Amino acid sequence: MTQNAANHSDSSITSTKLYEQHSSTSSAIAQAQSSVDVLIIGAGASGLYCAMTAAQRGRSVLVIDHANKAGKKILMSGGGRCNFTNYVVEPENFIGENAHFCKSALTRYNPWEFIGLVEKHGVPYHERDYSQLFCDNSSKDILNLLLDECAEAGAKVQLKTDIVAIKPLANDSDQGFIVETSKGTIYCHSLVIATGGLSIPTMGATGFGYEVAQQFGHQIIATSAGLVPFTFTDKVGDMIASLAGISLDVIAFNERISFPRPMLFTHRGLSGPAMLQLSNYWQLGESIHINLVPNVDIGELLIEAKAYHPKQLIRSVLSEYFPKKLLLALQDLHWSDFKDKELANIKDEALITIGDKINNWTIKPSGTEGYRTAEVTRGGVNTDEVSSKTFESKLQPNLYFIGEVLDVTGWLGGYNFQWAWASGKACGEVV
Repeated sequence: MTQNAANHSDSSITSTKLYEQHSSTSSAIAQAQSSVDVLIIGAGASGLYCAMTAAQRGRSVLVIDHANKAGKKILMSGGGRCNFTNYVVEPENFIGENAHFCKSALTRYNPWEFIGLVEKHGVPYHERDYSQLFCDNSSKDILNLLLDECAEAGAKVQLKTDIVAIKPLANDSDQGFIVETSKGTIYCHSLVIATGGLSIPTMGATGFGYEVAQQFGHQIIATSAGLVPFTFTDKVGDMIASLAGISLDVIAFNERISFPRPMLFTHRGLSGPAMLQLSNYWQLGESIHINLVPNVDIGELLIEAKAYHPKQLIRSVLSEYFPKKLLLALQDLHWSDFKDKELANIKDEALITIGDKINNWTIKPSGTEGYRTAEVTRGGVNTDEVSSKTFESKLQPNLYFIGEVLDVTGWLGGYNFQWAWASGKACGEVV
């Protein structure tokens, strides 16, 4: 399935010029205002890691980005603390059309290697639930680590630079590219696209990487917002909005997967780790399921309470499991006809039905909050057309794609950063 990535492109790009064959290789190189072995477009996590790795091999490396600051998404990640990796990283923590693509890079670069780099730079960190690792102080520590490694290895970072055109040199496919930018023309032997996805456009995200890929004949797996809160427009949505700020541990699930994580009610819908995780496995029009009281069969609990405390009300039995405001909202939604009836006067079948609505609350989101708040972008450059070992395009020699621009999306919890480090390292070792 393809999608026209040009719809998302940076306005600084002239799409008709983006990909042109240059007729004279020698004259093109001679006319370039600067020359490097490796040009990396995108000064984010994967781009910077690729840059430092390549420069450590003695390659001349330049990273360019249209933003005014490197690593903007690094800085805002993890609530400003950067969830930079996870102790346990498996291929199953990632989705994409080709589930096997991520295995090679992840196997060759495990979390302990990045942790070693963090410790080398004296960055204090801590572990949270589900083996997530965060900085003690600030995400700046991770960005500074990457920039320091780049500087030490000799890789240069150039910001506020827009791409005007990318021209593969003709006649000899191993000759590289001429890249016209707002700050001059650059010749490079290897060109790395590390531009990320469409998530959080206020941070400068664009569809530039997809447009480059398409211009060189690559297929784009349709993109959508991932790790994103759900929104609702029906009466359930009104109820959810009235409960904004309430959080509880749930199991969020559908036919494909389940996540035991916290859930947060917001003014716009449902958020929190449980919802963000499930959003990666959700398609528009599908329902989601939420077990509001994991490990307790509420139907059985109510029937047992009926036997021992027949004069109790349902809300009295359930009061220990929910904040009062949430309990009353669930009462209005699921058992308003029985709200003032003693358990003795309610049939067992009705109690089981009420229990099922709590252990398997089934609701249909109207959508998600979209790229505005999404932590990642699902879909991207088709990985069947990219080497899983080197990240080189199978369609254009010396063109590489790494990080989020590819059709590889990780879970919440440091997995997308680990993918950035692993793909950046694998590419940096060969460019």
